Amino acid sequence: MFKKQIEIPSAEQILAESPVPASLAQLKRERDRLLIDVITGRSDKLIVIVGPCSAHEPKPVLEYVDRLGKLNERVKDRLVLVPRIYTAKPRTKGVGYKGMFSQPDPEHKEDTLKGIYTIRELLLGALRESGLSAADEMLYPENFAYVEDLVSYVAIGARSSENQMHRLVSSGIELPVGIKNPMSGSIPVLINSIYAAQSPQVFKYHNWQVETNGNPYAHAVLRGRVDNYGNDIPNYHYETVMQVLEGYCATEGGLRNPAIIVDANHSNSGKRFEQQIRIVEEVLQNRQYDADFRRIVKGFMIESFLVEGCQEHDYVYGKSITDPCLGWEDTERLIYDIAEKV
Repeated sequence: MFKKQIEIPSAEQILAESPVPASLAQLKRERDRLLIDVITGRSDKLIVIVGPCSAHEPKPVLEYVDRLGKLNERVKDRLVLVPRIYTAKPRTKGVGYKGMFSQPDPEHKEDTLKGIYTIRELLLGALRESGLSAADEMLYPENFAYVEDLVSYVAIGARSSENQMHRLVSSGIELPVGIKNPMSGSIPVLINSIYAAQSPQVFKYHNWQVETNGNPYAHAVLRGRVDNYGNDIPNYHYETVMQVLEGYCATEGGLRNPAIIVDANHSNSGKRFEQQIRIVEEVLQNRQYDADFRRIVKGFMIESFLVEGCQEHDYVYGKSITDPCLGWEDTERLIYDIAEKV
C-alpha cells in the first residue's frame, strides 16, 4: 500500500518558479561545452570530478566548492574541475540516509519537496560563488528534470547501469553521462549500457511518450567490481582499460566518442580513501606509457571533502557522513600533480 504524503509539483513548475539567471545559464552552457570537448577529443584536458561522497549540508559544500573554484583558476589550462555535488545516496540494503533530495536534513525525516528546493539553491549557489557547475548522480531517473538546468555532468551508478530507465533517460540528456560498470564488473554489460544511451529511444517519461536522439557523450566509468564473496576487485589497471577500448571498437556500428573516467574510490580503493592518490598516480603513469590508454582515459572521479575520513553523524564540519573522503590538503596537492602530468 502507498500512503500519499506530499504532492510534488512538476519539474516544469519548479524550474519556472526558480529559474537560473541568464548570466549563470550562459556560464553553465560554457561549462557544458568544456566537458563535451574533453569527451569528444576536441580538448586534451582532463576532467576531474571531485567532492564529497554525498552532499548532506549546504554550508560546507559551498565552502568546498569555493576553494575548488579558486583552485580551478590555477589549473584550468590543463584540467576541467567539476564539483561533485551528489544529492541522492544509493544504499546497498535500501535503508539509511538517502541524500539531500529526499532528506534535506539527515537528522530529520524525509521531505522531498523541501529537498528539491534545497538542492536547487545549493547547485545555484555553487555556480554563482565558484563559477563551477556540478556533477550529480542520477539515482532516480525522473528526478533529473528538477536539476537539468544546473548540472553539467551526470553519473549513473553501478547499481543503476543495468536498469532500463536509466539507459533510456540517459539517451535524452545533452550532457556527458558517465555510466559505471555494474557491480559484477562485466565489460559487455557496461558497453551495452553505453550503446543503449547513445541510441535513439521512445519511452514514457513524466506522463509523456517522448523520443530521444541518443546521447553521443555517454561513456564508461570504471569503479572496480565486487566478487561473489563480497571482495572488492579493482579495474583501473591497464588490462581492463584496454578491454573496455576493445569493447567500444567491437560494437556493431561503433560507439561514438570512446572515453573512460576512472573512479579512484569505491571498489577500486576498497573504500580506503587514502589509496585514491596512489590509484590516480598509476593511471597517470599508464597514460604516459601508452597512446591508446592516454586517448581513452579522460579523467578521474575522486571523493574528497574539507576534512578527511567519515563520521556517522554530522558532528565535524566538512566531514562526510557516508563514505570516507580525502581531506582538502591532500586533494589540493593531488590536483596540482594531475595538472602537472596531463
